[in-house]
Amino acid sequence: RRHWTPEREARADSMGLSEREVITLASIVEKEARVPDEMPTIAAVFLNRLEIGYALQADPTVQYARGEHENRLLFDHIDEVADNPYNTYRHPGLPPGPIASPSERAIDAVLHPADVNYLYFVARPDGTHEFNRHLVDHNRARERIRRQLDAREDSGPGNGP
Repeated sequence: RRHWTPEREARADSMGLSEREVITLASIVEKEARVPDEMPTIAAVFLNRLEIGYALQADPTVQYARGEHENRLLFDHIDEVADNPYNTYRHPGLPPGPIASPSERAIDAVLHPADVNYLYFVARPDGTHEFNRHLVDHNRARERIRRQLDAREDSGPGNGP
């Protein structure tokens, strides 16, 4: 509560977001970002998706709904919790509440997102993300990164993600 300052409240109001919406989205950003400097860009992707009515499709919300973490989220995992309101692949908009306790950095990333038009991102083996505006570019990136991950797993123990 002490981090929810009048300045943050005013910024949320100017964006048309409630405190709960900011904290909920910040919790997703917190779980999605391995590199803190990417938080404003990740927040921008989710805000861009919300603006156009596109599903968030955030893996951490499905992990939360399932109650366990998987290194690779599969379609079967998404289907297991299809009716859960935290499944942002199946349910549009924000989930009903936060999935974690977000840092101030994640809150500020939501309140001051990067000025980008990206709609997609995929995690690289090193934890950074590749961002794209178009689905065709995103699918190429996913395939390339999937090959990198598979090659690391095939190279033996200790080399996986």
